[in-house]
Amino acid sequence: MTEFVSDPTVSNRAGVTLMNNQVGSVVAQVMTDKDNVTVMELPSMIRVDGVGQFEFEFAEIADALGWADFGQDDFEEIMSTHYGRMVVLDDRVLMFANPEDAAEYLGFDLQPVQ
Repeated sequence: MTEFVSDPTVSNRAGVTLMNNQVGSVVAQVMTDKDNVTVMELPSMIRVDGVGQFEFEFAEIADALGWADFGQDDFEEIMSTHYGRMVVLDDRVLMFANPEDAAEYLGFDLQPVQ
């Protein structure tokens, strides 16, 4: 019998699951050159995981695809799930492992409430 154990250690990781199609594959190729980012291609999906904080820059992705534009709707079309905090801006998607790192985007000031 296997005993399951809980590990409350913070992973300091965030990530997304992309469709393993032509667009998802190009996005994954762009992300392989990023610091602290790991890309794992599986038969039906692509995992893009990072340590701390990383970003998907739409202009860089559009350039790699040979498209005039790549935006939030294109990103949402190929992404199926994520973990960590995701902040979507007009020109990029920011991924944060810890909500404190995204505080300025999420609208909280990290001050204790008394």
